Amino acid sequence: MPTKEEALRKIELLVQRFDEQKEFYQNADYNEMQTRRDFIDPFWKALGWDVDNENGNAESYREVIHEDRLKVGGATKAPDYSFRLPGGKRLFFLEAKKPSVAVKSDIESAYQIRCYGWSANMLISIISDFEEFAIYDCTKKPLSTDKASVARIKYLTYHDYLTEFAFLWNTFSKEQVLKGSFDKYIQSDRNKKGTTTVDKDFLDSLDKWRVELARNIALRNEISEEELNFVVQSTIDRIVFLRIAEDRNVERYGELHDAIQSGNYYQNLLRRFHLACQKYDSGLFDFDKDTVSTRISIDNKVIKSIISELYYPKSPYSFSVLSVEILGNAYEQFLGKRISLSKGGRATIKEKPEVFKTGGVYYTPQYIVDYIVKKTVGKLVENKTPKEVSKLTIVDPACGSGSFLLGAYQFLMDWHRDYYLQYGKPGKGRKSDTLTPNGKLTTAEKKRILLDNIYGVDLDNNAVEVAKLSLLLKCMEGETTESIEVQQKLFHDRVLPDLDDNIKSGNSLIGTDFYLQGELNFSDCEYIKTNCFDWKNEFPKIFSAGGFDAVIGNPPYVFTRELMIDSHKKYFYENYKNTQFKLNTYILFSEKAHSILSNNGLFGFIIPNNWLTLEYSSEFRKFILENTGNVKIVTTEDKVFAGASVDVSILIYEKIKSNIVEFFVLDGKTILQTGKIKAKTILQKHNHILNFKSDQHSSLQEKIEKASFSLKTIAEVKNGVQAYTVGEGTPKQTKVMKDERVYHSNKKFDKTWVKYVDGVDVKRYSLGWSGQYIKYGNNLSRPRRFDLFHDDRILVRQIPSKPPYSIFAAFVDKTTINDNNSMIIKVIDGSLFSIKFILGIINSKLISYWFIHRFGKLQRSIFPQFKINELREFIIPNIDLSLKADKAKHDNLVLLVDKMLELKLRESTISLSPQLTTTIRRQIDGLDGAIDMAVYELYGLTEAEIKIIETNQK
Repeated sequence: MPTKEEALRKIELLVQRFDEQKEFYQNADYNEMQTRRDFIDPFWKALGWDVDNENGNAESYREVIHEDRLKVGGATKAPDYSFRLPGGKRLFFLEAKKPSVAVKSDIESAYQIRCYGWSANMLISIISDFEEFAIYDCTKKPLSTDKASVARIKYLTYHDYLTEFAFLWNTFSKEQVLKGSFDKYIQSDRNKKGTTTVDKDFLDSLDKWRVELARNIALRNEISEEELNFVVQSTIDRIVFLRIAEDRNVERYGELHDAIQSGNYYQNLLRRFHLACQKYDSGLFDFDKDTVSTRISIDNKVIKSIISELYYPKSPYSFSVLSVEILGNAYEQFLGKRISLSKGGRATIKEKPEVFKTGGVYYTPQYIVDYIVKKTVGKLVENKTPKEVSKLTIVDPACGSGSFLLGAYQFLMDWHRDYYLQYGKPGKGRKSDTLTPNGKLTTAEKKRILLDNIYGVDLDNNAVEVAKLSLLLKCMEGETTESIEVQQKLFHDRVLPDLDDNIKSGNSLIGTDFYLQGELNFSDCEYIKTNCFDWKNEFPKIFSAGGFDAVIGNPPYVFTRELMIDSHKKYFYENYKNTQFKLNTYILFSEKAHSILSNNGLFGFIIPNNWLTLEYSSEFRKFILENTGNVKIVTTEDKVFAGASVDVSILIYEKIKSNIVEFFVLDGKTILQTGKIKAKTILQKHNHILNFKSDQHSSLQEKIEKASFSLKTIAEVKNGVQAYTVGEGTPKQTKVMKDERVYHSNKKFDKTWVKYVDGVDVKRYSLGWSGQYIKYGNNLSRPRRFDLFHDDRILVRQIPSKPPYSIFAAFVDKTTINDNNSMIIKVIDGSLFSIKFILGIINSKLISYWFIHRFGKLQRSIFPQFKINELREFIIPNIDLSLKADKAKHDNLVLLVDKMLELKLRESTISLSPQLTTTIRRQIDGLDGAIDMAVYELYGLTEAEIKIIETNQK
C-alpha cells in the first residue's frame, strides 16, 4: 500500500501528464476505456486500492468491482466501479466518463450516478473523467429533470488534486478508509439532507400500482376479494421480478417494455409470464395453481402506467444495484394493507386491523437480522462440512416478506463459498461443481442450499409469495444470460427452484386439533385467519429427524384482546403453558418455536422487552429459565424500529439444560456484554425478573431485601378511580360521555362533586391541583371505596422518573379523589408505623435504586407505568418499634419528613424572591440527603454499599 508521500507524487505525475496533452485527451475520439486505463485506474491505485485485483482475491473479496456495462436509452445499467470494504460491504460507486464529457453540467451523468447510489442506499457516489471529480449526495431522490448541480456536495478539477490532496487522501485512500475516515466524512457532511429513502419510495410505487390494478380489475371483472388480492399481488411480483432480471442481464433488457407497444398489453404480459414459467420453475409463474390471472382483463392504460415507471428516464430505480433487502423493506410495509371490495364492487385499500392497532409494520434492521443469524445459524455450522450443513434446517414461523430467511440464506451462501475456496477445487464448468471458475457459488449449489436449509411459514398468503420472491431474487444474484443458458442447454436445468415445499401459508399457532372444540361458526375472514397448520404433517422429514435446528424471526407483537377470535383465545389458553391473563402473540410464537426445535436446536427472536419484567410474563420467564440454556438477552434504550414506540430485546438460547444467562446492551449498532448470572439465582427471585444489570447489584439487593418486609404487610395498597369506560357506570356510559368527560368540571356543583387530581399532580412530598372536581358515585366506571380517599394516606404516581429519585410519592390528609394513574397507600389499623415514615422510605434514593434493579426498569428508554402488585412488594426496613434504638430511628425519619413537607408547602404556596427560592431549594436538597442517610442506616448499609447506590443513581 503506497504511503501518503508516494500517493501525492503519483497523482502529481498524472496531473502533469494530463495537463501537457489536454487537447488530445479532450478529443471525442479518446474514449472512456482509455480514460479508465490511463488515468482513473492509476489515480485510485495511488490511493491504495487494488483496482486490478493484483492480490488475486476471489471475486467476492475484490476491493474494486468493475461492473458489466450495457448502454440503454443513453444510460448504462450498472456503475463502472464499486469500491468495497473487506467482506464485500459497498462504500461508494464511481462512474467513469471520457474527458470530452462536461461532467460539471451533464444532467444525464449526474442523474445516472445518483440513481445508482440512491437505489443501493449509499450515502455518496462519484463521477470522474479525471479532468473533473464530482461527489454526489445519494440520499436525495434523483429526478431526471434535476440540474447537474443538484445534490452535488463537492466538485474538483484536476488542477485541484494537489491543493486538495489532504482531503482526497484522508477521505478516499484505502489506508484512511480502514481507519474510519470515510464514515466520518459522510456522517459529518452538512449538505446531505435526504428527502426519502429508496425503500420508502418503492413502497409508494407499490401502493400506487396496487390501487391502479385493484380498481381496474374490480371494475372490469367479476372477482372475489380473495381472488383480487391474489391477482394484484401476483401481477406486481411477476413484473418486479422480470424487471430486476433485465437489469441484471438475466433477461433481455426491454422485454417488459415491448409488451406495451401494441395490442392487448395484459395479454402480452401473460405470454411473457408463460415463457418465464418454462425458464424458472419457481412457482411465481405457475399457472396450474393460478387460475385467476388468465381469466381477467386489465385496461392498457393501467399496464402502460406501471411498466413505463420502471424504465429510464421515468424510473429512479437502478435494479442492477437495488438489493433484495431494500425491496423486502418496502414489501413488508406493502403487506400491512389489504384490498377490500365494497357492496358495489369498488376496490379500496385499507390497513389491516392488526397493523392499525399496533401502529404500523416495522422491518427488522439488517444489523439485527445479521446478529441473530450469526448467533444461531453461525453456531450451527461451526466445525461442520457442507455435507453436514446440508442437513440443517432453519425456519421463521412468521416470516413476513422474508428478512430473516434472506439473512440466513446469505450467511449460508457466504459460508459455503468460503469453505469451498479454502478446501475445494476451482470450478471447471461441470454440473457437479460447487464454484464457478471465478470463485462464485454455482447456480446449482445456491439452489441446493436454499432447498435444503431454508423454511418459512406465514398466515398471510401474500407474505408467503413475497418471501418466495425475495429468496428467488437472492438466488438469482450474480447470474447472467450466459450462465442461465448453460444451465438450460447443457444441464437441462431451470434457473430457480420451486419453493412451495419450503415456504408455506398457515397459522403457525393453531394446529388441526383446533376443530376438536366442536361446532364453530366462522365468517370468511375468520376462516382465513384460522387456517390451521399441522407442523408435523407439513414438514414430515424434518420432524422425523427431531425438528428444526434453528427458529429465528421477528414475530407479531399483538395484544390480542380486541383482535382475537374467541375460539382462538380458548385454544391458546388450553394449549399454551405460558399464557397469563393477557395474551400476546410474541409469547405464543416463542413457545411454539421451542416446541418445533430439535434437541440442541437454537432459537433467536427479536421481541418487546416487557417480557423481562411484567408480572403477566413471569411464567414465560420461568419457562425460558427452566427449559433452555446458554441464554443471551440483548436490550436497548434506543429505538430499533424507526417510528415505533416499542422497546425491544433479542432473546437467543439453546434447547439444552438451563445454566447461565448472559446480558448484553445494544449501543448504537454495537452489542456489548454487561454481565451474566446463573439461571437458578433468578428462579429463586419473586416473579423471576430478568434485569440485565442485576448481576452487578444482586448481592446488595439481597442484603436490602433480607433486612425488610413487604409494604403490603402493614398497609393497604389500592388503585385510584377509573372514571370512564364505555358500557360501565350508572347510567351506562357512552363514547360521547367518555370523550366529553361529563363527570369532570372546574366547578363544585354540590356535595357529590369532590376535589380531583391526576397522576401528573403527584410530586415528591407535594400534591398539585389543576382545579378539577369529579362527580363521585356509581355514575363512574369504577369508583372504588370512598374511605380510600380521605384521612392520612400516600399517593404514588404510577409513571416513575429517571434516577436518582424515580418514585414520586405525596402525603395527603384531605378528601381528594385520585385517578388510576396514582396509587393509594393507607396504613392498616393497629400498625405502629407512621404514614410519614413510609413516605420517607418510598421517596428515598435507596428505594429508587432497589426499584429500578428489582423490576428491571432501566431496560426501557421510557419507564412504563409500574403496577399495584409491584408497589405492594416495596420494602420497609424490618425494625422493632418496641426497641428504643429502632423507635428513635423511626421518629427521626418522621421528623425529617415533617420538615420536608413544611418546606415543600412553603415553596409551592408563597411568592418568593429568587434569593429565598434558592435558599429553600438548598434546604430541600439538604433534607433529601439527610433522609437518604437515615434510610441507609435503617437498612444497615456500609459506606461502600452507600457509594454503590450514590454512584449508580447519578
